[in-house]
Amino acid sequence: MNAPRDNATGTAVRAAAARALTPVLKEQGSLAGLDETGVAPRDRALLKELCFGTCRYLPRLEALAGELLRQPLKKRDQDIQALLLLGIYQLLYMRIPAHAAVGETAGAARLLDKAWATRVLNGCLRRLQRESAALQAKVDRSPGNALAHPTWLLTALRQAWPEQWRALADANNHPGPMTLRVNARHGHRDAYLATLAEQGMSARPCPHAPDGITLDSPCDVTALPGFDQGRVSVQDEAAQLSAVLLGPALAPRPGARVLDACSAPGGKTAHLLEQFDVALTALDSDNERLGQVDSTLERLGLNAELRHADAAGQGDWRHADFDAILLDAPCSGSGVIRRHPDIKRLRRPADIASLAGLQARLLDNLWPLLVEGGTLVYATCSVLPEENADVIRAFLARTPDARATTPDDVAWGQVSGDGRQLFPQLESHDGFFYARLQKCARPAAPADAEGYAAPSSPGPVTDPR
Repeated sequence: MNAPRDNATGTAVRAAAARALTPVLKEQGSLAGLDETGVAPRDRALLKELCFGTCRYLPRLEALAGELLRQPLKKRDQDIQALLLLGIYQLLYMRIPAHAAVGETAGAARLLDKAWATRVLNGCLRRLQRESAALQAKVDRSPGNALAHPTWLLTALRQAWPEQWRALADANNHPGPMTLRVNARHGHRDAYLATLAEQGMSARPCPHAPDGITLDSPCDVTALPGFDQGRVSVQDEAAQLSAVLLGPALAPRPGARVLDACSAPGGKTAHLLEQFDVALTALDSDNERLGQVDSTLERLGLNAELRHADAAGQGDWRHADFDAILLDAPCSGSGVIRRHPDIKRLRRPADIASLAGLQARLLDNLWPLLVEGGTLVYATCSVLPEENADVIRAFLARTPDARATTPDDVAWGQVSGDGRQLFPQLESHDGFFYARLQKCARPAAPADAEGYAAPSSPGPVTDPR
């Protein structure tokens, strides 16, 4: 990436990046709502690269910052810490001229009303230029630093996936590709590939998702042919497989009742409606994010019943007649770190057990709403078994009328307990877990010696933690 065209622009975009990163460093915010309006349009791509790239390598950058600073910066100066991390990232990972990376990053301290920090930043970054090889070799003695992952997460990956953990970490450190989902109501994927080729946009079909296309180079959505008309959406290939798994339960049943229990931002909701003629209820506990579902459906010309409610709670949305339920459960996001690299700072080990408890409660609360013979697909964008195979194993053990029907003859992912685990792949799909469950007739209660059957009881609900 080229340097900004003038010093004033360069310092402004770096100051904006520092302001955006400061809440992340304080664990008080994320990059999800990155505000790009404060910089010139020509610099918005640079702003995003600075912020997301710095978070992507944050553990390693922080270790290097610790070597460069004579003493740690005060808590009130986390914005200066952010500038230092941004400067290190530029020098080591971007093709920005060193003089711009150093001078404009240090100069940005003045825009943060901390002119005193320019000398500190200059000194640290120039030292990194002189001693780069030695300093990097020193911090990389720690695998967590070398692979740019928090130690706890790297340990969890290694324990769960002893053969894949290094490839997992490597994939997390590379931006994911831009993948599209062609709206089947507007035509076939091959036709859209031809349209892209006519526009000079290179792309290839996804190997597993029948409606998926991966672009060779990302672009603004406004450049996608037919985007405003609902012809195509942006969605990772792994996320598109939820519709594939629910297909056998929905394809022969026009008007089937479907519940998307944690629907925001609406990609999977829309995909189901594009594929199947169903009556869909989209539920989400975050009203603002539910608005995103509404906007998505409006652009695509689709309709669903939107309900603001907690899928782990009660309410008048509960009807025991759903033919299918999609539970895309809240999770650690450990399979999509490459798209949300601030997870490396914001997620904590204790979160995993807490999330597993929530996932168990969601399953227990939603299962009674499924008709006999109905299908529930459980999904997470996690690669940690505690949120995936372990949760499903415990649920099946305490739920007599549930059986796993996850297919074992598909070409994607690998068997993980009663589900399938996908790992993030370079230039391909994200990390995801799926398990498909069917509701069967509840086994008859055993009769006693006099021939009387004991009353049916669901039994205690146990926490899989």
